[in-house]
Amino acid sequence: MHSRPTPPPRCSIAAHAWGAECAEWPTDPSRLGRGSSFRPVDTGFTSQDAQSDFNRSRRRAALGRLSARLRGQAGDVSTLLPFEEVVEALGRTGERRLGLQTIKLETIVGSVDRTSEFDRSFRPRTARVRNRWQRINEAQRKGKGMPPINVFRVGGLHFVEDGHHRVSVARHLGLDVIEAYVTEVVTRVSSSEGLRLSDLPAKDHERLFLERVPLDREQRKRIGFANPEVGYAELAETVEAWGFRLIQGLGEPRDRREIAQAWFNDEFAPVVEDLRDAGLIGQSTEVDAYMRLTCDRYMLLRTHDWGEDVIARLQAERR
Repeated sequence: MHSRPTPPPRCSIAAHAWGAECAEWPTDPSRLGRGSSFRPVDTGFTSQDAQSDFNRSRRRAALGRLSARLRGQAGDVSTLLPFEEVVEALGRTGERRLGLQTIKLETIVGSVDRTSEFDRSFRPRTARVRNRWQRINEAQRKGKGMPPINVFRVGGLHFVEDGHHRVSVARHLGLDVIEAYVTEVVTRVSSSEGLRLSDLPAKDHERLFLERVPLDREQRKRIGFANPEVGYAELAETVEAWGFRLIQGLGEPRDRREIAQAWFNDEFAPVVEDLRDAGLIGQSTEVDAYMRLTCDRYMLLRTHDWGEDVIARLQAERR
C-alpha cells in the first residue's frame, strides 16, 4: 500500500483535508469564497472530468462559507438572493421584455425558486444537482451549444428563472458572459451590487417611505440613515406633519408628490446647508443630523420654524 505523499509546505492542511489540489488552492486567503475561477483540468475523459469539476465546485462552495465565517462576514454574504422577496422589498412598479442579450455572469446574484441549491457564486451546495450539472459540463467540454437562460433584471442585478445549472457550469469553467432572455423589472427602490438578504428589511422600509414621500431619483440619493429601519418611518411622519402645516398655511390641498417636493426644496435642502455651515452635521448623515436637530429645536424652543437664532441656539447647546 502506498503512503499518502507529504504535502509541500505551501499547501495548507485544510486544502488536503478537503481533497483540494494544491495547484488550484489560492495562496491569498482573501480570494476564498469570491467565485474565482481556476483553469479546469482536462484529461480527455469528459465524463470523469465533469465529475471532478462538480466535486471541485462543491468544495469551493464549502470553503467559501468557511472562509467567510473566519473573516467574520455576515452569514448571508454568500446566499443566493430570492427574487420574489427582493422585488417585494424594493417595490415592483412594472416590467418589460428586453429580448436576447449577452450579460455578465458576475451580475447574476439570485434565483426565482432555487436559492438553496447554489451559493451566491452559483457553486452547487447539494449533491441533488449533480447529474444535470455533469451532463451540462460534459456538453460544454465537447463544444456543444447551450440554449440561452431566462433571467429577470432588477437594476444591474440578474435573477435566474431558468438555467441555474448552465450558469453554475459556465462560472466554474471560467466564462465571463452568457446569453440570456432578459425581462427587466422596474422597482420603486434601487438595488445595489452588494445586496444581501439582511438588507431587505431596510429596503422594505425605504420602499414604504417612498410611497408616503415620493421623491425624485436624485433627491433619494441624499436620504440615508445609520439605522434605516427606524429612520425611514420617523422621517415619513416628520414630512407628513410638515405637509399638514403647509396645507393649513396655504388653505388649499396638496397631494403627496407636491408635499414631498416642497419639503425637500423648501425645508430639507436649505436647512441642511445652514446646519452644515454652522458645523452641526458632524459625522452623521444629512438626514440623521436633520432629524436629530429638528427634535432638539422643538424641545428647546417649541417651534417648527428655522432661523439664524434657532441655529445659533442649537450651536450653543451642542457646545
